[in-house]
Amino acid sequence: MSWKRAWMLWLVCVLMVPVRMWAEQSAAVAKAAPHPAVNPYVPKLVDITAKTGIHFVHNSSTTAKYIVESMSGGVALIDYNHSGYPSIYFTNAPTVSQYLQGVPAYSALYRNNGNGTFTDVTKQAGVGDPCWAMGASVGDYNNDGWPDLLVSCFGGVVLYRNNGNGTFTNVTKQAGLSGDHGWATGAVFGDYLGNGWDDIFVPHYVDLNLHDLPKLGSQPTCMYRGIPVQCGPRGLPGSPDNLYKNNGNGTFTDVSKEAGVSDPNHYFGLGATFEDFYGDGKVDLIVGDDGEPNYLYKNDGKGHFTDIGYLSGLALNGDGYEQANMGIALGDYLHTGRLSVAISHFSGEYTTLWRNDGNFNFTDVSDRAGLKAATQSYVGWGDAFVDLNNNGWPDFFQVDGHVYPQVDSKDVGTKYREPKLLFLNRENGTFLNASKLAGPAIEEPQVSRGMAVGDLFNDGHLELVVENLVGGPMILRVEPNPKNHWISLQLAGAKDKGNLLALNARVQVIAGGLSELQEVRSGGSYLSQSEFRLHFGLGTHTTVDKVIITWDTGEKQVVTNLKADRYYCILQGVGVVPGSRMPGCYSGPPRPVPAILRGM
Repeated sequence: MSWKRAWMLWLVCVLMVPVRMWAEQSAAVAKAAPHPAVNPYVPKLVDITAKTGIHFVHNSSTTAKYIVESMSGGVALIDYNHSGYPSIYFTNAPTVSQYLQGVPAYSALYRNNGNGTFTDVTKQAGVGDPCWAMGASVGDYNNDGWPDLLVSCFGGVVLYRNNGNGTFTNVTKQAGLSGDHGWATGAVFGDYLGNGWDDIFVPHYVDLNLHDLPKLGSQPTCMYRGIPVQCGPRGLPGSPDNLYKNNGNGTFTDVSKEAGVSDPNHYFGLGATFEDFYGDGKVDLIVGDDGEPNYLYKNDGKGHFTDIGYLSGLALNGDGYEQANMGIALGDYLHTGRLSVAISHFSGEYTTLWRNDGNFNFTDVSDRAGLKAATQSYVGWGDAFVDLNNNGWPDFFQVDGHVYPQVDSKDVGTKYREPKLLFLNRENGTFLNASKLAGPAIEEPQVSRGMAVGDLFNDGHLELVVENLVGGPMILRVEPNPKNHWISLQLAGAKDKGNLLALNARVQVIAGGLSELQEVRSGGSYLSQSEFRLHFGLGTHTTVDKVIITWDTGEKQVVTNLKADRYYCILQGVGVVPGSRMPGCYSGPPRPVPAILRGM
């Protein structure tokens, strides 16, 4: 064979590789959207906050002269007392002036009473004054089956051990985490080594000195459309990130550098989440950086990560620009069996939806999906893929609120208080903007930050818990189409195999031609934690044919023939068990709608 012919054959083979990959990805996307767009039923979102007995108010500054006064407000759902009902933890933070005067701002834990109301148990639980609190996430660091609470702070993290009796103990120092002094943000749990012990990743934001703060409008980067505003993050130094390996004895070791996730660029880290994108049993790691490229760390399963953010397409948006990167949401909105990524951003940008094309390839489809134009005017924070009408196709919900109160002083096309946004899945890769159709509650302008999703009352209705930076929270109750069915699954790992909270277990539900994928996850959204229990809409299906679980250990388990409109407890290696076999797990039919919420 001549060298010219050999060279031509080699060139054809090389060129065919990307063509073949493109064809496979296109076929997968086409298969996921086999029919024209549908107009989904629009659920109504009702504000039930006043009926719940929750009276928490986040501390706030009327002027927000400093960036640290604009970033708090995470919320976590945690069944801390194994009641079978998720309770709510709200974080709080002082103003700079209050902090320098030694005036604390108390976070709050509200116990779910199971009857539509909550009781403030902060004092007896011992979680009221952790720090200048930013956000919170849930894990089980000592693998005793009781969910522990991790609070990120302006000044490190605080780890609360759940004592199993309604109280918590601050174990930050003895756990080896007290050396973290950075401005911690979306800290999360995840077992990156696959050894059954929950590790901790802590992204850090700005390196800020409270005794040497830049003044309002003092630099070019401290101006917004001609208005003097708070400085940052641009123009301020960033901070590195940290990964803490769980030693299995109640302590952690900082392995950031050897694991390859120390962030030597000192980007402005805001959010993070562990996720097994490749489906190989090794959890990867996304880190969202404010105004800078995102990291996507691929896990080699041997204790080391490689950043493939640029190669994957997740580092920048489709136009090649860095964005603000606030809340991170993951969801299989196309039914491809792959979790795509949505991240909320600053005004003038847009919420970016990266379609997961497989093999660590992501494509910005925000425009064609219908999110780009609809989100450009808002500053987005907490977000989630959640099936609000129970039709089996995950929708997208986002809360908003500006960072500069000063924008209200001048007509600049945006306001400090902003409405929330709801996008309903049209089952063909696009979304219907239903923000003005789902009721007046989500149109009410607020300065929102964190947001978590859960079934608070075990009655088959989902609630969206929103923490606002200014004023009290908002609890939105979803009134779904009563013709649609659903199923709720709570998982528990086996004591001798993996983590008991089943973190990063992947669940595929198959009902007829409907196939859905979700994962049990710590953190996500913005500084917030949703319920670990997984809720799947089923549309008209009354039976789930098959539930395929891939546990964090890589073990697969199949459960078949489950009736819809019920709660199930699934134990690793065993299958469906009564709630008595899994402490804190509710099983059976839905509870009656709490009397206090009837007729809403």
